[in-house]
Amino acid sequence: MKKIACTMMAIATLLSCSTQKAETDKDDFNYSVERFADLEVLRYKVPGFEDLSLKQKELVYYLTEAALNGRDILFDQQGKLNLAIRRTLESVYQNYTGDKNDPEFKALEVYLKQVWFSNGIHHHYSTDKFTPGFSESFFTEAVKSVDPSTLPVKEGQSVDNLLSDIVPVIFNPELLKKRVNQTEGEDLILTSAGNYYDGVTQVEVENFYNKMKDPNDTMPISYGLNSRLVKKDGKIIEETYKIGGLYTQALEKIVYWLEKAATVAENDQQKAVIEKLIEYYKSGNLRQFDEYAILWVKDLNSDIDFVNGFTESYGDPLGMKASWESIVNFKNKEASERTHVISQNAQWFEDHSPVDKRFKKEEVKGVSAKVITAAILAGDCYPATPIGINLPNSNWIRHMHGSKSVTIENITEAYDMAAHGNGFAEEFVYDDATRELMDKYGFQADNLHTDLHECLGHGSGKLLPGVDPDALKAYGSTLEETRADLFALYYMADPKITELGLLPTPDAYKAEYYKYMMNGLMTQLTRIIPGNNIEESHMRNRQLIARWVYEKGLDDNVIEFVKRDGKTFVVINDYEKMRNLLGELLAEVQRIKSEGDLEAGRKLVENYGVKVDPALHKEILERYAKLNIAPYKGFVNPVYTPVYDKNGDITDVTVSYDEGYAEQMLRYSKDYSPLPTYNE
Repeated sequence: MKKIACTMMAIATLLSCSTQKAETDKDDFNYSVERFADLEVLRYKVPGFEDLSLKQKELVYYLTEAALNGRDILFDQQGKLNLAIRRTLESVYQNYTGDKNDPEFKALEVYLKQVWFSNGIHHHYSTDKFTPGFSESFFTEAVKSVDPSTLPVKEGQSVDNLLSDIVPVIFNPELLKKRVNQTEGEDLILTSAGNYYDGVTQVEVENFYNKMKDPNDTMPISYGLNSRLVKKDGKIIEETYKIGGLYTQALEKIVYWLEKAATVAENDQQKAVIEKLIEYYKSGNLRQFDEYAILWVKDLNSDIDFVNGFTESYGDPLGMKASWESIVNFKNKEASERTHVISQNAQWFEDHSPVDKRFKKEEVKGVSAKVITAAILAGDCYPATPIGINLPNSNWIRHMHGSKSVTIENITEAYDMAAHGNGFAEEFVYDDATRELMDKYGFQADNLHTDLHECLGHGSGKLLPGVDPDALKAYGSTLEETRADLFALYYMADPKITELGLLPTPDAYKAEYYKYMMNGLMTQLTRIIPGNNIEESHMRNRQLIARWVYEKGLDDNVIEFVKRDGKTFVVINDYEKMRNLLGELLAEVQRIKSEGDLEAGRKLVENYGVKVDPALHKEILERYAKLNIAPYKGFVNPVYTPVYDKNGDITDVTVSYDEGYAEQMLRYSKDYSPLPTYNE
């Protein structure tokens, strides 16, 4: 399994308490677009875009087009029939001539919106398959009622053939029920519905890639990152994502726009980054991907930046194969001052970490961080998106060349503004004093937590010589996120933070401590179906930390559950002792990672991060339901429109924010859908 040193940190709760920033900065911009199922769609502003130079706007536009053309790749990666199902649903949604006010049609509309949001038929967060609210008979009749030419029917086949393929997948709850299965003791490949493998078992996958690895290689390749592993005629082969290979139709479009972007690059270094990415897309050579990652991490002078490619491995239960994603952004220079301070002091933080000296980096190299303004979200960053990014993922590149970290502040601001006054804090925060603390410092402390998590947490520590980066296997994602969160939480309470001016007072960190414990112990359970365990890596990470700290602090009553008026609340009695416990756990998790101690990592995750207290879960769900808040949120993108002169040259690029959710999704399916329905 690949090491997950990166990643994109899911927002800690998406149920943000109202903050002082929302109180003072609220404007007439309509952040909320629409709600359905358990989802709310928001929009975000792109402040500062108008101030970019014409060349920079043109660069953003080309990179945006490259980003949007990868959308179909993620749909196909997350399920081999996802494109067939999406395109069938879209045809019915647009062409059905029956009663569109019929409850069954309305339920189909909601289902399609869920499929759009999750880039497939499985929930974007829980990875459970959606349950349709319409009947099989209605769906069959509706599909047969539309013009067959608008349906994704295979050549030489009929609509009946299409229905025989997709109807069982949609309506049989036991078929392909989980996109990413993390249940201990099961074959994680055979029980996961993702389309990264076909016809192979977990043992066969692990053996296939273990044979490729050279334990003496100091620059190990991330084998399997950009391919599907399949068994054909009894032989296991890789189908590589590249031009001329799997997903070539989309990659050709992406490269077309990247080539245009290279012509307006801000500098030679950025141009080299883009050209190396193009070279990699053409060859599929993972050594060239490493070369691209090194060039990218060293490009610190460009204001415009982007991620485009097969990057994160959360969709693979073994954490090896990467989903396609993209984000285009530009630097928020004013807000980046705090991340500059953090990166400039990276060695101090490493030296003073509570972990064993053997696991610390003697010299921290190339740690850079900035606050960015997202211009476009795509692939596995859309509609649900991270609030922070730390790349590259490769341990050896991070060790030898460093990493780049970003906090996406226009996204965190949109979450915060949309959550203002939703009643969440009044329902779940124990007392007025804590609410006031969170109102005053919550937004600032949240962003600092993300900064520290991405910039220093993922970039800290080292593996001992000879330790396989994939040694923690299916637990690697959870433990890596745990390590980064612990690093951030531990240092937020350090006097160094206020000394550096990163928080205004020594007590400001308590806002984040309380929110984190409340979320990890209670409120994130709003995302779990009754009776289910926790499977998503970030949720496991948060509960692991909160439960471990709670249990280890019982003798000193560091943290307790308090009942009031029949409701359960979290109370932190000793913030200093809580910080000490966070340091102890950080030391152990870093040891586990540095030594590749799979058994210790397994026990930590299974004992603290997986099981749910059913009585508490029931209570939290009942209280939360009364608030009428969507537990998951995502975004529609702004629309960028180039302005041309009579010679066909771009003279400006405008940005607008008025596109609706269904309107955007249908436009993307029309204009950015180069893949065939079946990619076999």
